[in-house]
Parts: sequence; C-alpha cells; structure tokens
Amino acid sequence: MTAASTPPAVAANAEQQQVLDRIAAQRLRLRERRARRAQAVAAAREAQQVAGLGPDASLVSRLAVFARLHPVAVAVAAATAVAVGPKRVLRWVGVAMPMLMRLRSR
Repeated sequence: MTAASTPPAVAANAEQQQVLDRIAAQRLRLRERRARRAQAVAAAREAQQVAGLGPDASLVSRLAVFARLHPVAVAVAAATAVAVGPKRVLRWVGVAMPMLMRLRSR
C-alpha cells in the first residue's frame, strides 16, 4: 500500500485513546512475555547441551548423564536391585519398559 491509499488519521477522543493505550500496553506485555519465553527455552537448551543431553539424545546417553549427575541415586537403585533379586527386577523392567517407551514416543 502506498501512503496515498491509507485513510487519513482521525484523532481519537479520550475514551478511544484509553482503549488504544490498553491495546498498546497489552501488545508490549505479550512481546515481553514472548521474549522471556524464548530466552528461557534457549537457556534450557543450553543447559541440556552443557550436561551432555542434546534434544535428540538416546535413552542410553540420557541414563549415562543421569548416572553421572546423581551417583547416590544410582547406587541406591543398584543396592535395591541386588536386595530384591534379579528375577523380580527383570519382571518389573518388563512391566515398566513398555510404559517408558510409550512416554518417550510422545
């Protein structure tokens, strides 16, 4: 559009100006919220990559990073697995693995 084809600007009365000011303030809030969200997503992505987790990391690499970050939790899980026995652990893995894989595919 050219400047000649735009309608002439009409001065807004006080009530219309209040509405326009509220619209402008809302647009500013939305712009700021989008910027904060984009910044948070970028920071989360950077933190994942620093920890060794890319967005398309395999389950094994995620488990390895988890084990490196939480050695006490892994030791407790290993001690529990030894205490309950390998048969029972394998039975529960057979139950839990399909559920985990379904969650992973979403």
